[in-house]
Amino acid sequence: MTREIKVGNVKIGGNNPLVLIAGPCVIEDEEKALSHAGMLKDITARLDIPLIYKSSYDKANRTSISSFRGPGVKKGIKILEKVKNEIGVPVLSDLHCREEIKEVKEILDVIQIPAFLCRQTDLITACSRAGNVINVKKGQFMAPWDMAHVVRKIIASGGKQILITERGTSFGYNNLVSDMRSLEVMKNFGWPIIYDATHSVQLPGGEGNSSGGQRELVPGLARAAVGMGCDGLFIEVHVSPDKAPCDGPNMLEMDKLEVLLKQVKKIDKIVKSAKQQLNLQP
Repeated sequence: MTREIKVGNVKIGGNNPLVLIAGPCVIEDEEKALSHAGMLKDITARLDIPLIYKSSYDKANRTSISSFRGPGVKKGIKILEKVKNEIGVPVLSDLHCREEIKEVKEILDVIQIPAFLCRQTDLITACSRAGNVINVKKGQFMAPWDMAHVVRKIIASGGKQILITERGTSFGYNNLVSDMRSLEVMKNFGWPIIYDATHSVQLPGGEGNSSGGQRELVPGLARAAVGMGCDGLFIEVHVSPDKAPCDGPNMLEMDKLEVLLKQVKKIDKIVKSAKQQLNLQP
């Protein structure tokens, strides 16, 4: 059985129900962050699905020098703090350099290591020493079994609460593919596994000077991942993704989220019930 990780009042792993990590790709401004967080809380409260709010204060891994990156760490972390306090949900954001840790560790419930940086030992060890829950995303260039080395780095540096997120694997140029076997492989490490249903449909650099995406594939892949027994879903959502400043093509429309969550909640219940009946380890 995977370990149970606590993020505020949210329990992930063990035999706990499916968790949702969701929000717009990047913080646009305070008003939109609070609005999106409020809508997500309303939806998940109706369905009794635990929520962690995600939005990036800085997106350093951009295709173009002119791509929108967000408000930056100083302004962005204050917005996330306001979301945390006013909406009452745990918050997650990704960072790209060790120097940011001291500015974010008191606010973020979860520090996320971006997929491109999952082999950066100095960043991983520094984040692990901060004491926050660590969500490390599997690099698009890595085999799932090689993530065991990343987990060992975190543990060796004092990390005690770890989430591992699958977000697709590079498949030729400008394309990703999801190998659902990776969820089972990485679950054997003993830590909760999250499936990123929106970055997995990204087409990196597919629009020339920005990334494309196939958001119509998000629901099917999300259902498949929950059927494989993942502990949580990571879904970037936006009220108007086609007008979003980044990652719009792979973000899910807010008004389609509730139907999908109803479906995956039923699948999650069936999967957990079946494992108990068969006396299998989740």
